[in-house]
Amino acid sequence: MTKVVFIGVGYMGYGMVKNLLKKHNVFIFAHKNRKPINKLVKLGAIELKSYKELKNNNLNCLMLCVTNTPIALKVANEIKNFINKKTIIIDLTTHDKKGASQMNKIFKSKNIDYNFCGVMGGPVQSEQGILGGIYGGKKRNFLKCKKYLNAFCKSVFNFGDVSKASSAKLLSNFLSLMTTTSVIEFFKSAKKLDINIKLLCDVARLGSGNSGALDRIADKAIKGNYKGYVFSVDNTYKDLNYINDLVSDLPNANKLSKMAKSFYKQASKKGFGNLLVSELIDKEKY
Repeated sequence: MTKVVFIGVGYMGYGMVKNLLKKHNVFIFAHKNRKPINKLVKLGAIELKSYKELKNNNLNCLMLCVTNTPIALKVANEIKNFINKKTIIIDLTTHDKKGASQMNKIFKSKNIDYNFCGVMGGPVQSEQGILGGIYGGKKRNFLKCKKYLNAFCKSVFNFGDVSKASSAKLLSNFLSLMTTTSVIEFFKSAKKLDINIKLLCDVARLGSGNSGALDRIADKAIKGNYKGYVFSVDNTYKDLNYINDLVSDLPNANKLSKMAKSFYKQASKKGFGNLLVSELIDKEKY
């Protein structure tokens, strides 16, 4: 079996590694949240304690799925000297507009092939193995990467170079986060106006107001469970910062992303940063 090392076993990473284990030997690193690590070790993952251990294993692929660009760049600089040139890098991190290019430059300096693949979907889709992949990298590496990405992606689309793919990922997030924000305000407004939210959702699902965000949030929220959309307020604010910077030269897109960014900035300031975005529905004073 091929050897894959996975850095960043968080909300999304857990499901990815769980599926990778079905076809590959997977190495993971310690994380402040031990729960997913312990579960994966029981399923057969091998936990490594130090990046130096990468040098001792003949790795076929290294996947990186961390919180933001600064962390990814730090990790890249720490591991680049321990990676074999034959190891293919697949970066699943959501980057700012320059992040993927900066990552590519770091690994290129060591003649290591860097590939970007943003993913669409949440932790549920990750565990079910039905995420969507937004790939960027050398054409000759696309099929090599799909060998690993197919473990948790239903489809992988090739957008060309790493910069284009990273921008496509941010634009895809722009659409989904703006839709999600609208769904949150839709629920809050219905509560304020004392309108039957179940009936309102039934109506919305029959028209163009239907969406993946509504599907994730509605059924649980109607029953008083506001944890349907598994993405934190702080992560949403981070992504919207990246998006707002990306579309800085597009007046209308910039205004829309800035408005949404302000929404989550205020939520974070009020102490809701660690909440899931859908939990904001239950914060009446916000």
